This record gives sequence, structure tokens and C-alpha cells, in this order.
Amino acid sequence: MSATQDTNATRDTSAARGRELGFVGLGVMGAGMAARLLEAGHRVRVYNRTAEKAAPLLAAGARAAATAAEAAEGADAVVVSLADEAAVEAVVFGDAVRGLAAGTPVIDTSTVTPAFARDAARRLADLGVRRVEACVLGNPLQARSGELRVMTAGDPADAEAVRDVLEALGQEVRHFGPAGAAATMKLVLNVLIGAEIAALAEAVALGESGGLDRDAVLECVGASGVSSMVMSFRAAIMRQRRYEPAAFRSSLMAKDLRYALGLAEAAATGLPLAERVLEIVARAVERGDGDKDLAVLAEHAGGVPAA
Repeated sequence: MSATQDTNATRDTSAARGRELGFVGLGVMGAGMAARLLEAGHRVRVYNRTAEKAAPLLAAGARAAATAAEAAEGADAVVVSLADEAAVEAVVFGDAVRGLAAGTPVIDTSTVTPAFARDAARRLADLGVRRVEACVLGNPLQARSGELRVMTAGDPADAEAVRDVLEALGQEVRHFGPAGAAATMKLVLNVLIGAEIAALAEAVALGESGGLDRDAVLECVGASGVSSMVMSFRAAIMRQRRYEPAAFRSSLMAKDLRYALGLAEAAATGLPLAERVLEIVARAVERGDGDKDLAVLAEHAGGVPAA
């Protein structure tokens, strides 16, 4: 057998091992993950409440489902990527559960509160369905290339049963503990991201107020020891001032900060910095930039009076 034939045979074998997957929720992260799973050799049936968002995936070989329940029917596993708890409630519990067979793993990548994650796991278990908490860290480009970091929680055996799917999505898969643990870790990380981008936006505003060129400030920051992958990604957006389509909508960061503050309040833990960042992000949302990328804070820096 030639090298080419051997490579093709390997690909054919890989495709034969691919799973039948339902995918629910095709926002920028969901669409990237669904495309990645197709590329990894899985057969993917997709559903999104705004149906036209499925078009690029259908062109790439995905199949369309008219409802979330249809996406779940006959699936070896169902991946969920939704914006918030209300969306999970409506789409998963109000629709998808009607198509889920007993024992089907539901890989939920949505960012929700730990309490909601625990409740969702219990409710699905009552229906005979296994919820795999699988929060993801990264941007849409990393979702598309399979370079996310995947944080799992719940029964380790459930996550292990879909490890091939999780590893197709992420360069790292790490288990954090019982239901709700990955959701907690995701909020920890998003608090840091929110604070980092708010600080970068204010630093840019300070430089510009002193007569410095925005590009020069951002390039200098990017080459310094204070930079990070998150900062570099947002710095490029700030330089271009192209905030749409958003990699991470400002409204979603506001939601996640509220989730984090609620968690902290329940534990009697103070998060004064997160509270301040929420004020800044919420002001940007109130001014009409909720659907723009979080980097849009560069256009709002200094707009919230000090407490």
C-alpha cells in the first residue's frame, strides 16, 4: 500500500469511528465547535433558533434539524452551546429532552451558574440522561481549530465516555470535580478576562489622553511583560476598531459577571473589582454596544464616574 493509500485508509477508518452527534446552538463559539467536529469525522445534525446561522455548516456537510428534539433524536451525544440559563431552559428542557434517548450524554458547554449546572444535571438524570458539564475557554478561532481548553465536571465516567468528542474540541481536557465545579472555574476565568480587558481599555484611554497614538500604545503593551493571549487578541480588535462580529459579546460578559457576583454573595465573599468591572461593561451595554465584542470597552473607558 502506498503512503497516500495508507493515509486515506487511516482517514476512512477515523471517519468510520465518527459519532452521530446532535449540536444545539450555533453562536460564534458553537458554530466553530460544530465545524471542528465535522472536520474530525463526526456526523453532525445541527439546530439553531435562528436557522440561517446553520447555512455554512450545512454547506460543509452537516444536516439540519428543525427542532432541538430532532437534533437529539438518535444521537450518540448532544453538544449544547447556548448563551445563558434562560436559553438552556427553553431549548434543552423545553425542546431537546423530547428527542433524547435514555443514557444519551448531553455535553453542555454553556456558561451558567454552578447552582443551575447542578440542578440541570439532577433534572436530566431524573430523565435517564447524563449531563457532561464541559465549559470551554478560548475564542472562535480556537473553537474552529480544536484548540480550546475544556473544563469538565460531574461524573468522571460520563466525561470519559465522550473523551473523543471533547479532545476534538480542545487541546486540553481537565476534570474539576462534581457538578458545578467547571461552571465555577469558568466564572473565575471570566472575572479575570473582564478585569483584564477593562484595564487595557483604560490604559489605552490614558495613553490617548496624553497624546499617544492608540496603535503605538497597544503595540508597546503587546510586546511587554504585562501582555497575555487575551490581551493580544483584544488589542488587535481595538486597533482596528472592528467590534462586530463579536468574539465575546459585551452583554454576555455582563451576564457572566452577574453570575460570578451572585456566587460570591452566596458564599459571603466580596468581589469589589468585579463589581466595578460590571459597572463599566453594563454602561457599554446600556449605550447600545451589548452585541459588540468586549474590546469595545476601549470606546467607553473613563465613561463611568468613580464610586
